[in-house]
Amino acid sequence: MGGQDPLRYFRIEARELVDQISAGVLDLDQQPGPDLVARLLRFAHTLKGAARVVKQQEIADRAHEFEEVLVPHRDENTPSLPADQMRELLRLNDEIAGHVRALSGEPAAEPEHVRTVPLNAPTTQAEVDQAHIDADYARGAEASADRQPERAATADLDELLDAIGEASARIAPLRDGSRTLARVHRKVEALGERMRLGRMSVSDSTARTAVRRLGGEIGALGRRLTDAVDQVERELDEVRGRAEGLRLVPAGTIFTALRRAVRDAADAEGKQVQFQASGADVRMGPYLLNLINGAFLHVVRNAVVHGIEPEPERRAAGKPVEGTVTVHVERRGRYAEFRCSDDGRGFDLAALRRTAEERGLLPTGSDADSQKLIDLVLHGGISTAPAVTEVAGRGIGMDVARDVAVQLGGEVSIENRPGDGATVRLIVPLTLLSMNGLIVETGTMTATMPLDSVRRCVRLSAGEMAAATATARLAHEGEVLPFLPLATALRATPPDKSDSGSGVAIVLAADRDTVAIGVDRLAGTTTLVARPLPDLAPAAPVIGSVSIDLDGNPRLVLDAHGLVAEARHESTAARSESAAVPRSRMPILVVDDSLTTRQLERSILESAGYEVDLAASGEEGLEKARARAYGLYLTDIDMPGIDGFTFVERTRADPALAPVPAILVSSRASAEDRRRGTDVGASAYVVKGEFNQEELLAHIRRLIL
Repeated sequence: MGGQDPLRYFRIEARELVDQISAGVLDLDQQPGPDLVARLLRFAHTLKGAARVVKQQEIADRAHEFEEVLVPHRDENTPSLPADQMRELLRLNDEIAGHVRALSGEPAAEPEHVRTVPLNAPTTQAEVDQAHIDADYARGAEASADRQPERAATADLDELLDAIGEASARIAPLRDGSRTLARVHRKVEALGERMRLGRMSVSDSTARTAVRRLGGEIGALGRRLTDAVDQVERELDEVRGRAEGLRLVPAGTIFTALRRAVRDAADAEGKQVQFQASGADVRMGPYLLNLINGAFLHVVRNAVVHGIEPEPERRAAGKPVEGTVTVHVERRGRYAEFRCSDDGRGFDLAALRRTAEERGLLPTGSDADSQKLIDLVLHGGISTAPAVTEVAGRGIGMDVARDVAVQLGGEVSIENRPGDGATVRLIVPLTLLSMNGLIVETGTMTATMPLDSVRRCVRLSAGEMAAATATARLAHEGEVLPFLPLATALRATPPDKSDSGSGVAIVLAADRDTVAIGVDRLAGTTTLVARPLPDLAPAAPVIGSVSIDLDGNPRLVLDAHGLVAEARHESTAARSESAAVPRSRMPILVVDDSLTTRQLERSILESAGYEVDLAASGEEGLEKARARAYGLYLTDIDMPGIDGFTFVERTRADPALAPVPAILVSSRASAEDRRRGTDVGASAYVVKGEFNQEELLAHIRRLIL
């Protein structure tokens, strides 16, 4: 109860305000302005008032001092606050945060004035500063790793999930009841039918009317009950997905700490460094995120201290005076990728080689390539030297990242760009992953696609679906996309071709690539928590994880990256198979609305040894052209609907059909018509009044060799 714990709500509000103030101060350091000052003053004023209400005078006093620093700048468009005032704001922010942590039972950070340098510390000022930075980051990593979500919040979520599970269990009897009602309804209807036919000795019309009314009421009740149960199931499924998602933490929660780490390191080194971050909305377990935070505190700090060059070096290299450290988080299927990039000098490979040789990790004068030298940073045990060097600092940061990767079953890698910076990648598996999904159906299978990878959905007619499946390509908005039926990707039994109908193409993007995935139906969207597949459960590459539906049944969650790779592979294989057939052995498509002309041209071509398909209109011709590979199109011009000029023009505009030559056969003989035929892309023009069988065959042999 609130009366038993007067600080219960204050702790929540204060934590949020401290996070907002921390982020705002760092924003103020890089993008000063009166609007930001005003926002920080509002946060501080709110915190001060709330602290006084619950008798937390220390927090109120620090918030008041924070206001005093900012008030003079409230109405000024100050380019930047003086360095001493920025340091004061950061100090006050740290003190406020420490008091708030103490209210939650967390250990407070060690005050700056009692920090000491170890007895074996270096004696130069630069080395003392470095030792202080190392200590700060070690404490920051430990504090971050120890900071877990409040138990009360987790317990509340567990109770919520249990309640949803109980509600789900109670729905089953309701569904059984609806089935019972349906059976009773059928029996009542049968009884009424027997009475109507006189098979029962009931002559009272009132009884017959009552039976009919009863049957109607039971039927309506059954339908309402079924609809209600379906609606409750959908709502509970959505609520459970969202409740499970609350267990997870957005990756952006570590950005403020990393940003502060960059700022402090840059301040200690006398450098100007901008911090950028993206991917804040990717959600994952707090334990995993805390470990990543501890490792990346070292990584971003080393990027500043040992990656970003001093101002004179950057000017000499033609770089902006202000360096940049970028942290990006991205979900890749059931993995999360954390990436830290800087625009500094990169790893000093010569210094790295010297250090490795001095420590016996490489033979003197060895010809180890750059990648092997970089690998030594991760696996060779190169660590901090007594003095600050480009080699030493990055080594310890990479050791921490490597240990976290091993602990989480992930991997870490380094991309070195001498003179242009470096990128550290840490990829870890996600035990739980919250996402919005698009539910799709193909045949009897139901699966979920990550909604953030879906660009659009396009309804396809039966002919369009058949053509896309046959060619493994789909023309969409001026480009040709690889097309993959989901049934093929899941290795499911293909549907009977005689039953093939319309469907939906889902345009999917991943790895900077776009493909189309064919499904039978869309079944709505959902919020879900995906879990990794069991180790002993083999799965197709397109399956990333699994979720549990409301009835406790597993539902496949597809991997967008796997689908893109599979679609590309299938499309390439289809093109290779098509290219392996000489065009001279491919069939010819004849398009003409005249039965006589179609049959005459068919007879000529088949006598010459060609396989022939016929189409009675331009529309039918386009549908057939997209469903099968042809060596040549032979088309009339004057046809209802799509004429021959338009047919040729559309095939030239479709990258999948453009390589197929086209011959126009028409009674038109004017120079203007011939010129228009050339303009739309026809390879030859034959006039029916001057029709010569040998001339036609000569054109064909020339074009399909």
